[in-house]
Amino acid sequence: MSEAGQPRLRRQPQQARSRARVEAVLAAADRILAQEGYEALTMRRVADEAGVPVGSIYQFYPDKGAVVDALGQQYLGNFKVAIDGLVERALAGELPDFVDTVVDEYADLFRRQAGGVALWSGRHVSTELARADEASNALVAEGLRRIMEYLLGRPADARIERAARMVVWVADSVLSQVFRPGAQAGPETLDELKAMLRVYWDDLRGGATAGG
Repeated sequence: MSEAGQPRLRRQPQQARSRARVEAVLAAADRILAQEGYEALTMRRVADEAGVPVGSIYQFYPDKGAVVDALGQQYLGNFKVAIDGLVERALAGELPDFVDTVVDEYADLFRRQAGGVALWSGRHVSTELARADEASNALVAEGLRRIMEYLLGRPADARIERAARMVVWVADSVLSQVFRPGAQAGPETLDELKAMLRVYWDDLRGGATAGG
C-alpha cells in the first residue's frame, strides 16, 4: 500500500458516476485475480472486464500497482472488521473456543476473498503485494495479541507478541494452500490446523485445558 496507507489515486471520484466506475474497476480486478491469478491482471484486461475505456481507469489509477494498492486496502478493511469483531467477542466473554473461532473466521475471510488469496500468493513478485500481505498479517497479529492478553489475564510479554505473529504465519500458510486454485488440501486440513494450534495455545496457557 502507499506510504499513507491509502490507495494511490490520481484523483478522488466526486460524482456518483465516477464512484460507480471506480467500484466497477475494482470489482473487475477482484474477479480477474480470483479466476485467473495475478499475472492476468493488466490495465487492458481490467478495462475489458469492467466494460470501460482503458483511458478512464488511468484517470484514477496511474498504473497496475495503484489498482493493487486499492484492492489491498479493500481486503485489509475486511480483515480489520473481522478481527475487531473477534476482539469484541473475546472481551465480552463470547469466545468459548479461541482456536476454533479464530481459524473458522480466518478461513471464512479466505473463502469470501478469493481475489485476496490470489493477491497474497503473488506477494513475491510485487512490492505492492508484499506490503499488502505484511499489513494484513500485522493487523491480524495485533488483534490476536489483544485477545491472548485478555484470555491469559496478563499483559502481553515478548512470548505472547511472538506467539501472535507465529499463529498468523502458520494459519496464513495453511489457508493459502487450502484456498488456492486447484488446491490439493481439503477442508479436513483445517481440523489439522486447529489441532496443532490447540497444542500451542495449551502450552501458552501453562498446561490449562485449551479453549476460551
